[in-house]
Amino acid sequence: MYLIAGLGNPGPQYEHTRHNIGLEAVEQWGNSLGVTLGSLHFRSKHALVDYRGNKIVLLCPLTFMNKSGESVGDCIHHYNLEVDRLLVMHDDLDLPLGKIKVVRSGGAGGHKGVSSIIHLLGSSEFSRVKIGIGRPRHGEAVADYVLSCFYDDEKKLAEKVIRMAMKASELFVLEGVQAAMNHINCRRLTI
Repeated sequence: MYLIAGLGNPGPQYEHTRHNIGLEAVEQWGNSLGVTLGSLHFRSKHALVDYRGNKIVLLCPLTFMNKSGESVGDCIHHYNLEVDRLLVMHDDLDLPLGKIKVVRSGGAGGHKGVSSIIHLLGSSEFSRVKIGIGRPRHGEAVADYVLSCFYDDEKKLAEKVIRMAMKASELFVLEGVQAAMNHINCRRLTI
């Protein structure tokens, strides 16, 4: 069994914001598999799916970004999953929009949601899909930038990026993290 967690903030005011791109990728993957994330166990919306013979929990924490670890930790413990079966999808300011980086483990890189998961699990040995959102163009404060929607000229590219993040998740489940790294990390999407 695998756990694919998409980080973001709950509520309509955060829909389609840069900070929610991981959550959107997980929701869209669920939609493509014919499921809607619903059940509210683990302080999340989630669904248990079968993907090509693999059981997967698709999970979007509803604890707000900075407490993502509470939801992810509850789910990991409930299903008694090993940390190497966890893939976390989240936004990354240090990567440009159009670039995704799959990593096997590592620190939080300043991302509060990832930091919360590391803290609650007591381990950083889980894989991530870091989805580039770039930096502010117009002098916005970083906190405002991540909680705002993509610029108009970025929206089509953001849709492509979500599809590539979904592909990274598929590769992680079917072929492992190394295959996902090999296929995804060398790519750079453009409009």
